[in-house]
Amino acid sequence: MHTKENMENIAVILAAGDYPTSATPLQVLKRAKYVVCCDGGADAYIGRGGIPDAIVGDGDSLSELSRTHFASIIHHSPDQETNDQTKAVEYLISQGYSDIAIVGATGKREDHTLGNIALLAEYQRKGIRVRMYTDYGVFTPCSDSRTFASHAGQAVSIFNISAKGLRSTGLEYPIYDFTSLWQGTLNRSTGEAFTIEAEGEYIVFQTY
Repeated sequence: MHTKENMENIAVILAAGDYPTSATPLQVLKRAKYVVCCDGGADAYIGRGGIPDAIVGDGDSLSELSRTHFASIIHHSPDQETNDQTKAVEYLISQGYSDIAIVGATGKREDHTLGNIALLAEYQRKGIRVRMYTDYGVFTPCSDSRTFASHAGQAVSIFNISAKGLRSTGLEYPIYDFTSLWQGTLNRSTGEAFTIEAEGEYIVFQTY
């Protein structure tokens, strides 16, 4: 289970999508060493008793009360060329964090959801470990060959970014060099681990 990982040095970004409701992302958020809220997610976190370590964004979605009370930890970034999730990632990198979990990044507008997931590949290029926990599973950006802990029957989807030579062991259905996003979806693990062999980038989704 993903929540068993050591959270001691992990920073968590709470994005501005739907607030998490399932146990795994809530535990990730609860056990985080350092929590950065995108400004649209800060009010929801504060309203549930959380105290963010930092709030990052352009401030357009933050309540006046939060803007005043937490003024000392707000890191204003008006850049319209990128979104608040990316601003939060860049802030954490500037603070020395290289292990980042993202929660609350899906739901609400579907175009934002797709954008947030696609950005994981860009974050990986910055040399950090990053993954996104949703209410249903976890997205992990990957480069080249990799083995994943799993369990028999776990649903697995693979979204190809630039990978070539895609092959697998431990998955029910064979994989190949997908050219459309839907082609790698709805696979299943057959045991306690599976391996993907590839050269290049792709994103893996595993249900809990």
